[in-house]
Amino acid sequence: MRGLAGLCGVMLLGLVPAGMCDVRGSGAAQAVLDRLSEPASPGAPPPERPGNRPTLEAAYARRSGVGFWSRNQVATPQAKALINVLQSAANYGLLPENYGASRLSAALVSLQADSSAKSEQWLAFDVALSNAALMFLHDLHFGRVDPRAAHFDMPRRPERFDDAHYLEQLAEASDSAAVVAQAEPNYLHYRLLRKALVRYRELEASTPARVLPALTRTVAPGQACISCPTVRQLLIAFGDLSPDQTGNGSTVLDASLVAGLKRFQYLHGLRDSGVLDASTDAALRIPLARRVRQIELTLERWRWVPPLEPPTLIVNIPQFRLFLIRSTVDSEAEMLRMNVIVGKAYPQLHTPIFTAEMKAVLLRPYWEVPASIARGEIVPILRKNPRYLDKENLELVSNTARAVPLAVTPENLQALAAGKLRLRQRPGPDNALGLIKFVLPNPYSVYLHSTPAQRLFDEPRRAFSHGCIRVSDPVALAVEVLRGTPGNWTAEKVRAAMNGNSTFQVNLRQPVHVLILYGTAVATEDGAVHFFDDIYANDRMLETLLGLKPVSQGVIQR
Repeated sequence: MRGLAGLCGVMLLGLVPAGMCDVRGSGAAQAVLDRLSEPASPGAPPPERPGNRPTLEAAYARRSGVGFWSRNQVATPQAKALINVLQSAANYGLLPENYGASRLSAALVSLQADSSAKSEQWLAFDVALSNAALMFLHDLHFGRVDPRAAHFDMPRRPERFDDAHYLEQLAEASDSAAVVAQAEPNYLHYRLLRKALVRYRELEASTPARVLPALTRTVAPGQACISCPTVRQLLIAFGDLSPDQTGNGSTVLDASLVAGLKRFQYLHGLRDSGVLDASTDAALRIPLARRVRQIELTLERWRWVPPLEPPTLIVNIPQFRLFLIRSTVDSEAEMLRMNVIVGKAYPQLHTPIFTAEMKAVLLRPYWEVPASIARGEIVPILRKNPRYLDKENLELVSNTARAVPLAVTPENLQALAAGKLRLRQRPGPDNALGLIKFVLPNPYSVYLHSTPAQRLFDEPRRAFSHGCIRVSDPVALAVEVLRGTPGNWTAEKVRAAMNGNSTFQVNLRQPVHVLILYGTAVATEDGAVHFFDDIYANDRMLETLLGLKPVSQGVIQR
């Protein structure tokens, strides 16, 4: 393109803002940098972010204004490779347009085609590409939004990130993707999920549109249903059913289709019954574009997760699962795993997303009834039936360090409602906390505990609590977190203490790092990808924060 006249040609491509045509001589790099923070033309890469300017200034000062990405007005292979990485930002769960990838590519083509292009033009392109690289690396490493804006109450990842080092590496390395990989979160399950993102993008592009007939009744194995042929083809596309079933047009829910449905249900947090019911039908109708979005949003959240400090306990709220990791690598072989129950879907009962340190295990705990529950739920019952206290093994006590039991009188109930007295449940098998409480001080008064309501762990969707987290195998968890703590805490000894006569606390020799997280897509080491409902609508909130247009849930399944 010979129409590029001076630096203004690059400006017209939207690569850099207007007003850069006055760059001169040895101060060219500084002049370009001076203009980077000005508003760009529509569709251009965004201006440099806070923190980029010093890095860019220092980087170009070290090179005496010499660019990173060209030699004698010829683009380096590294420049082309970096632009390719930026153009493939979607494979990292990011947006290529946020980094001006297409315009950078067009600018380079124009410069290469213009034999009269001046060094100032090449330098302007150079700085713009460096700026885009820094923005991409920062987003890849830290994420695009402040976690706290998305209700993630956890410290921002440490700023130990050498931007200039990565810029130098990208300018010299023969493999740009390998350098970029070093900037990504260093978690196995992040890498597995990012790999899955590429596969699901390809799946979305290659899977033909199919209309799934309305389900008018629950279909049991062996029964006929007009949806069965379409369901069969969808399961083949998803990888839940063997391709050798492609020619099977049967309208019967046969044995092979039952097996495929069970796998689909397992991977989508449903009861794996092999029955085609309303919840399974709803999951089948979710477009693949929505699954891609779930992966992208979960990758964003992985970028907020602080480094693992073994032992680390992770609860993934939408998955209703707990993972205790014994090493710095989040390998499944290094995990204790179990089902959990989390807070209900009502906003005031959500389990919060936060990080804390587990300090102790409390055996045969009292349940200190939260003031909101005492005031809103129990006081009205006690006013009608004071004997409810004994029935539920509760006691009304003074608000002092040494609790003094008190009688149920109108005056005391008034004091309880006013928060001047408190209510607690005595230890025992029917205690709301079960027989073990895992103590992790935090501003939400949320903790992990056992529960007498074991049947609820059989439910696929386990959002039943007031915000605390109930664990399905408290003995196994206690043994793990007490490992190394004096007392030789075997499973037998833990059970004996649970069924003893006294309440006592065991302080952990080594605190356990606790992460309460939220991700609706999880990739596992066997290659599977699990998807879960957005039970707290946090995916929708993150979409809004990122400025993303929501993907339709749809009824036509691609």
